[in-house]
Amino acid sequence: MTDFKKALQVGRAPNVQKLFPNSQALLVSGKYIDLAMLAKGKAICLAANGRNHLVIRGALKAAQRANSVLIIEIARSEGGAGAYCAVNYWNMARQVDALCNEMGITVPVAVHADHYGIKKEADIVPAEKEIPSLFDFGITSIALDASHMPDDENLLTSLRLKKLVPDWAGYETEVGEIKGKSGLSTVEEASYLIKGLNAHGIFPNWIALNNGTSHGIEESDAGIQVDLTADIHKTLAPYKVSGAQHGTSGNSSDRLRTIAETTRTTKANVATALQMISWGVEVNDYGNAILDAEGNFKKVEGQGMEEDVWKEMVAYAESKGWKKGDYKKLNLPFENKILGQSEPVRERMARAVEDFAYNMIANVFNAKDTADIAIDAILKAGSHDPGPKAERIEDPSDWTEEKIRKNAPIQSNKGPAGDFDD
Repeated sequence: MTDFKKALQVGRAPNVQKLFPNSQALLVSGKYIDLAMLAKGKAICLAANGRNHLVIRGALKAAQRANSVLIIEIARSEGGAGAYCAVNYWNMARQVDALCNEMGITVPVAVHADHYGIKKEADIVPAEKEIPSLFDFGITSIALDASHMPDDENLLTSLRLKKLVPDWAGYETEVGEIKGKSGLSTVEEASYLIKGLNAHGIFPNWIALNNGTSHGIEESDAGIQVDLTADIHKTLAPYKVSGAQHGTSGNSSDRLRTIAETTRTTKANVATALQMISWGVEVNDYGNAILDAEGNFKKVEGQGMEEDVWKEMVAYAESKGWKKGDYKKLNLPFENKILGQSEPVRERMARAVEDFAYNMIANVFNAKDTADIAIDAILKAGSHDPGPKAERIEDPSDWTEEKIRKNAPIQSNKGPAGDFDD
C-alpha cells in the first residue's frame, strides 16, 4: 500500500470522511499544511482564493505538478451569506473533492474559510449559528477575524467563537485591521492577542497582520513591510504561531521570496491575481493587472475567457457604475456563463492559473515536494489531528475578562475601518 493510500485511511478530516465516504481526495486539517511548511523551512503554502471554479481547477493541478500541499479558500465577503462569488463556504469542499477525484490529485489539500469577519458585537450571535454549518459542509480550517474591533473585543470574541471550531481544524487569527490604512500592526497588539489566546489553551496555527498588504489591485508600491513582519514573528516565537500573509497580489516575487526566507510565514493568500489571470486580463510578472491609459483592464485576445463574454462583463460593470476594484463582483453573475464556454476555452483559463500558481509554489514560495512531508506527518501521527504545536505559557488568572479589557493596547477605534476581507 502506498503512503498516499495509508494517509487517506487515517488523515482525512472527520467531516470530510462523513461527506465523501468513498473519496480518494486527501482533504486535511490546515494544521498539516502549516507543519509541512515549518518542516521544510523557509516555505510558504499557496492559499488560492477560489473565486471561480476554474481557479480551483488550475490551482489543484499546479499543486500536483509541484508535489506541494495546497490551501483552497474563500473569504466571507467572497463566499459567505452575502457573497459575490458562486463558490462559497458551503459548496467549496464539494468542488475541491470532486476535482481532486476527477484529476487524480494526490497532494494534501486544506479547505479554508478565510476572513470569517466579525466587525461588531451584533455579528457574534449569528456567527455562533453559522460557523458550525461551515464544518458540516467540509471546511477543514478557518480564520476567525474580529480584527476590525478594538483589541480587547477582538480577543474576547475570538475566545467565544473558537469554542465552535473543532479541535482538529486549522485556526487562523488576525490583528490590526481596526486601524485601516492609517497604521500597521504592532508587536504589542500581536503579543496581546496571542498571549490572551494562549492563556485560555488556544494555539493558533497562523496570525495575520495589518503589515502593509495591498489587497486587490495595487495602488502603490509600498507593499508588505517585511522587517515589521519579521519582528512580530520573532517576538511570538515562544508561542509557535506561524504567519499568514494577506494581499500578496500587489507584491513582487522578490519581496515574497524575502518573506519566505526571513519570516515565519507559512500561508500566503492569492486572490485577485488568480481571478485576473483566469479571465485573460493582462498582468505583470507577479499577477498585478496592467491598466491602459484610461485606467481600464486590458484583455488579451485569445487568452482567458471568450472575447464576447469579456465585453458583456465590462458592459455589465459599466451599467452598475463599478470601478476596477469592483470587478470582483462579476464572479457571481457570470460564473455560469464562464462555465458555459467551450472546453478549450475553459481549459486555457485553468491552465493559465496552473502555470502562474506553479511558478509561485515552486519558484517563489519554496513549497515544492511539501506534499511528501505532510503525508509523512499524517502517517507519523496516525490521525487526522496532529495535535497542538504549542503549549500553555500564560497564566489564565492574568487574562480574565476584566484584565483583558483593562490591558488592551487599543481601547477604541483609532482609524478608519479597514476593508481587507479578501
